[in-house]
Amino acid sequence: MFDIPPELLGEDGIYRKELKIAVELALKAGANIEEHCKKVGTKAGQQSETTLQISTKQNDADFATAIDILNEKIITEGLLSHFPHHQIIGEESTGTGSLPELTSDPTWIIDPIDGTTNFASGLPLTCVSIGFCQNQIPVMGIVYAPMTQELFLGVKNKGSFRNGIPICLSPSTLAKTLKDSIVLFEFGYARSEESIDKMLNAVKRILQHGCRTTRCLGSGVLDLCYVAMGRLDVIYTGVSEEGWKPWDYCAGMVIVQEAGGCIRSLQNENDEFDDCGKVVPGSSFDIYSKSMICAVHPGLLEECRNTVLGFK
Repeated sequence: MFDIPPELLGEDGIYRKELKIAVELALKAGANIEEHCKKVGTKAGQQSETTLQISTKQNDADFATAIDILNEKIITEGLLSHFPHHQIIGEESTGTGSLPELTSDPTWIIDPIDGTTNFASGLPLTCVSIGFCQNQIPVMGIVYAPMTQELFLGVKNKGSFRNGIPICLSPSTLAKTLKDSIVLFEFGYARSEESIDKMLNAVKRILQHGCRTTRCLGSGVLDLCYVAMGRLDVIYTGVSEEGWKPWDYCAGMVIVQEAGGCIRSLQNENDEFDDCGKVVPGSSFDIYSKSMICAVHPGLLEECRNTVLGFK
């Protein structure tokens, strides 16, 4: 069911070894997610709750479980056994400390469980995310969502795939405006009054402008994969203190860009502009950015960004 597409493993598949190992490790870590989620709400799950060993980070809303730590250990040790000279940046090993610098060395960026709150509660929207960077550029993404049995793969200049089938945005999706779009945001862990007001006001502006509907799904990585497939039309983060981290972006960024979607900073902090003040097409997105907006096409991205920031 989860065979890697031959397009990614052919003679010119330059990351085929990395891809094979990463997929194997993602499936292994995903099995740990599935084992817990299937027990939630059952008698067997009552004992499982005590083994999660929840530990908080920034606040009670930001926490890790024993499975987060176990999954990161499995993935990290597995990668280093095959690629001992590669660098690894993982969410749990980084914790709440300063982010390690992304160097020109081959670097893996790992989120052992994206959507930890969903996972702990047994909600199915949770996944394992493994991204790979060369020369500071994300070139490969592996995202495995065990509860929906979906394996998303993306390799730079080789395309994106869901369960081995190429991902391609439809013409109708590429013609959408904000008024007929599904807009997604995640409020994250920001709890100050100022941050809450900024986030709620951004949503208010979207609703006043008009959209089909809004969503909060709880897994940033899956949010990006869903934009890649056209299940969602646009997602943003970083209005205030709710911006994401590199492990939330890296793998999903490759998948969405290879599917034809676009990703930029919401606050324009790393966009390139032409003489008329417009964003240069193809401006690169920095996975260390404190804000992000991703959409199925550039026109929708700019319309949503202007609305969120109150420019129109």
